Amino acid sequence: MDAQSTPPLRDLWYYALPGHRLKRGKMLTKTMLGEPVLLGRDAAGKPFAMIDICPHRGIPLSFGTFDGKEIECCYHGWRFDCQGGCTLIPTLVEDQQVDLAKVRVKPYPAAEVQGNIWVFFGDDPANAPPIPVLPELENQRYKMVETMLFKGGIDHAVIGLVDPAHATFVHASWFWRSKKAIRDKAKRFEPSTLGFTMARHPPSSNTRAYKLLGGRPETEIVFQLPGVRYEHIKIGRHVMCHLTALTPINDTETEINHTIYWTMPWLDPLRPIFRPFARAFLAQDRDVISKQQLGLVHNPQLLLLGDPDVQARWYLRLKNEFERSRAEARDFVNPLKPRTLRWRS
Repeated sequence: MDAQSTPPLRDLWYYALPGHRLKRGKMLTKTMLGEPVLLGRDAAGKPFAMIDICPHRGIPLSFGTFDGKEIECCYHGWRFDCQGGCTLIPTLVEDQQVDLAKVRVKPYPAAEVQGNIWVFFGDDPANAPPIPVLPELENQRYKMVETMLFKGGIDHAVIGLVDPAHATFVHASWFWRSKKAIRDKAKRFEPSTLGFTMARHPPSSNTRAYKLLGGRPETEIVFQLPGVRYEHIKIGRHVMCHLTALTPINDTETEINHTIYWTMPWLDPLRPIFRPFARAFLAQDRDVISKQQLGLVHNPQLLLLGDPDVQARWYLRLKNEFERSRAEARDFVNPLKPRTLRWRS
C-alpha cells in the first residue's frame, strides 16, 4: 500500500460478483480485501460465503466438493454446511466424537440484490448500512456486466471513479467525446446515504453516447462508500442505470464491476454492439490507473486543487468519518454540505 492510501473500510457490503456467474449447487473462490472468500449457491439458489480455509489443516475448502448442501474438504473429509458449521468429522472413532457446534468456518453474510451478489465484511450485519438498490429497477436484473482488474489500491480507484475532469483526456474517442469539446460545467451536489448525489440534470451536450438514447434524458449520479457509483438516467417513462462497484482484492489490486440496466426493450438486441464500447471505456480507466502507479511508487506529495478535486476530498472525509464512527461506537454523520461545483471537462 502506498503512502497516499489507507486500508479498506470494514463493516460495509462489497460487490462480490454478478449473480449469473455463481451457478446453483456450485462454488468458487476469490480474494476480497486480502482475504480468501469461498462463494457458493446452495441447491435452493441462495448464495453464501465463508473463508476459504478449512479449520483442520488450513487447506482451501474450494478444492473440495459441494453437493448443494454441504462442502466436503478434500483432505480429510470434514463436512460443513452453508453457514460454516461442521456437520461431520469422518475420521474420528465413536469414543472420540467432539462437540461439532464448536467447529466452524468463519462465514461472511452474503446477499443477492438486483442480480448482484454482495458480501459483508464486519461483525454486525444487523446494523450494516443497506446494500444500494437502484431506483425504479427494484425487480430488474442487469442487462450487461463487465469486470476488469485495476492495478492500484482502492483509494486511487475510487478517486478516479468520482473524478469529473478526466473524461475529456482519458476517454477522448469518437464514440464518447473529443478533447476539443471541453466546456464549463456547474453541477449541484447534496449529501446522501454514505456519500453524495449530483442532482438530476440534462446530460452534457458534449457527450455523444447520451444522444443514442433519444428523447430528452435527465441523469442523477450517486456515490456512496465503500466505492459504489451509479448513474440513473430517465428518458420519459424509461430508465437506464449504470452501476459501478469497486472491490479491493488486496493492497495493490482493485476489481471493477460495471453493470448496466435498462427498461427499453429495443436496446436488448444491441447488447453485442454495446459490449466492446463498455470494455474500451473501462480499459481506458484501467490503463491510466496502471500508469499512475509508476509515479505513486515514489510516494510523491499529491495536490488536490479546486472544484475538480472536491469529490476526491469528499471521499476521504467520508471514509475518515466512517472509521471514526465505528471506533467511537456511534452513528455515521455525513460531514458534507450542499454545494455547487464548477469545473471544465
